[in-house]
Amino acid sequence: MKTNYTLNPVFVVALLVAATMSCKKEDKEITVAGGPLAQSDNLVIPAEVDLPPNLPAGNSRVATFYAIGVQKYKAQVKPGSNPETYEWVFVAPQAELFNANHEKVGTHGAGPYWSVSGSNTLAADSIFAQPFDPARTATVDANSIPWLLLKTKEGKTPTGIFKDVDYIQRIATSGGKAPSVAPQAATDTADVFYVAIYRFSKKN
Repeated sequence: MKTNYTLNPVFVVALLVAATMSCKKEDKEITVAGGPLAQSDNLVIPAEVDLPPNLPAGNSRVATFYAIGVQKYKAQVKPGSNPETYEWVFVAPQAELFNANHEKVGTHGAGPYWSVSGSNTLAADSIFAQPFDPARTATVDANSIPWLLLKTKEGKTPTGIFKDVDYIQRIATSGGKAPSVAPQAATDTADVFYVAIYRFSKKN
C-alpha cells in the first residue's frame, strides 16, 4: 500500500506562504521557503550545519534554489520485533528546484543529486553530495526534516555552475518527516510533501 502524502497543487502556493521559519531579525518574522531567496540570508544558521571555516580566504555562495517536492519512505521490519512490526526508512528526495523568480530550473533526486538542466535527466550542470562523518544536522523545527550540511561526493565531479562547489546546505525546511503512523506491511511506501532551500558554496 502506498501512502501518498503529496498535496494537491491548488494548495501549494498557500503552503509556501505558510512554510515559514520564525527567525527573529529586528523582531520581524521572516518568510523563507517559497519567498524571496534573499530573505534566507537573514537566517541564523546553527553551528552544526554552518560552513566550515576556510581561513583566511573564507567561503562564497555559488547558487541558491528552493525545492518543492517529496521525501520518499518505505517500510522495513523493525529490528528485534517479534511478531514482526514495521518502521519507515528514508529512500530518496524527489523535488523540483526554483530560482528567485519562482521559475523551475531543475530537479533534485536520489544520490542525492541536483541538476539545473530543467529536465528529469542529469545534464551539464549537476552535482552529487554525501554526508560528513559524523553527519552534520540540526533540528530547527521538530515537525520538519533537519537542516543539513553536505559535501561534494567523492568520485563525482560537479559540472557546469556547480563545478567549484564544496558544500551543500539544506536549510529552512518545512515538512518531509516520515509519517507518525507506522507502516502495516513490508510493501508500504509514503511520499511526504516538503519544501526547503539549498545553498551551494565553494572555498575561496
